[in-house]
Parts: sequence; C-alpha cells; structure tokens
Amino acid sequence: MNLVMNRAYQLLNSDVGVAKRKQRCCDVEPVFANIKQNHGFRRFMLRGKEKVSIEWGLLAIAQNLRKKAA
Repeated sequence: MNLVMNRAYQLLNSDVGVAKRKQRCCDVEPVFANIKQNHGFRRFMLRGKEKVSIEWGLLAIAQNLRKKAA
C-alpha cells in the first residue's frame, strides 16, 4: 500500500474512525435512502456543477420541510 492508502486505513480503523463510521448509518444514510426510495429521486435533471448544486439544495430544502411537517 502506498503512504496515503496506509494513512487512510489507519484512520478508518482507529477507535475514532470506527465510532464515526458507526454513527454515519444513523445520521446520513437514512436521509439519502428516504430521498431515493420514498421520493423517487434517482438522477439530477440538470447538468453542470452550479445547476446540480441548486437542484440538490432544493432537494435538501424539501427534505427538511417534510421532516418538520411530520
């Protein structure tokens, strides 16, 4: 393994890295799963970083509004 891969491996397998990876399934993954499965989002309609950024922002706003309304 090269130096960067070795460092990443060490960080991911440290106590802090393992704790952060365990927390990810509770914090991040359900949001993406909800957007994809329940609201049918599979791909961006627009092209270009700026337009995709705007589209993702609108998706995030919609997700937060749904969360507040529930």
